[in-house]
Amino acid sequence: MTKNQIEPWRIIFMGTPSFAISSLEGIAKKENVVAVFTQPDRPKGRGQKKTSPPIKEIAQKLKIPCFQPESLKSEPAIREIERLSPDLIVVVAYGLFLPKKILDIPKYKVINVHPSLLPKYRGAAPMQWALINGDKETGVTIAYIIEKMDAGDILMQKSIDIDDSDDYFSLEKKLSNIGSDLLSQTISFLRENKISPRPQNEKEATFAPKLRKEMGRINWQQPARFIFNLIRGANPWPGTFTLCDREPLKIHHAKLLTEEMAGIPGKIQTVSAEGISVETPKGVLLLTEVQKPNKKRMPVSEFLKGNPITPGSCFHV
Repeated sequence: MTKNQIEPWRIIFMGTPSFAISSLEGIAKKENVVAVFTQPDRPKGRGQKKTSPPIKEIAQKLKIPCFQPESLKSEPAIREIERLSPDLIVVVAYGLFLPKKILDIPKYKVINVHPSLLPKYRGAAPMQWALINGDKETGVTIAYIIEKMDAGDILMQKSIDIDDSDDYFSLEKKLSNIGSDLLSQTISFLRENKISPRPQNEKEATFAPKLRKEMGRINWQQPARFIFNLIRGANPWPGTFTLCDREPLKIHHAKLLTEEMAGIPGKIQTVSAEGISVETPKGVLLLTEVQKPNKKRMPVSEFLKGNPITPGSCFHV
């Protein structure tokens, strides 16, 4: 290494879902990622086959040692992190609690990439709740991790608009890319001592807990806008559904036709290849992509071929 080159930091990366991929790939190009910690392989899908977390697959591709402890509170996990002697630990949607013993190990602390504008939406599901609540803005925050959840001092933030066309998948992709760029900037500024951390305002803190399975059932007595936002934020999990001929019909995608009409809750207004329009007390929603139990998701145009629906009938409220 020449005199003018900056020695890369030894970094431990902790993350699990696809949201964390861009951040890992980004810092692996510039820093010395000495290890990746991710959650253990879990049974998944109808066959309950054990499946690796997305981050494990990326770590293997990048030839970075990967560890999958059930908990970070165990002495073996703590000793392993001490042995790795990190300058910095980066956490991106890891999903496990970091005890104080680990927070005290790295020279430059532990930082988190969180997909909200903290102190808003601390917790496990910030992107989902931003969509469900109909927010027009969200963003990414890089903050120090302390023992209190998502409450550490803020290092950097960037905001973006949420469009009506956004759903969970599009928002995750946008914020994942922003998080990766912001993480690289933050590490550079920390190295150059160019960041002044700022405390969060506890009075402005709100929370984004995990979604519950029962949240997915559509109540047609709610306004069309409310249902539209729920469909965007609750997919892929727990998913939203209505009852059609006494069996659940999953709704994967919908459009907001109007918010003005005062309709009959759950009444099917029109049926066409474009979708099924459904009335609410305030507005009309167009269902465009659905899924029957044990079937593939499909456009409404395909669904209607084997499942005729009569305008004027109603989905169960």
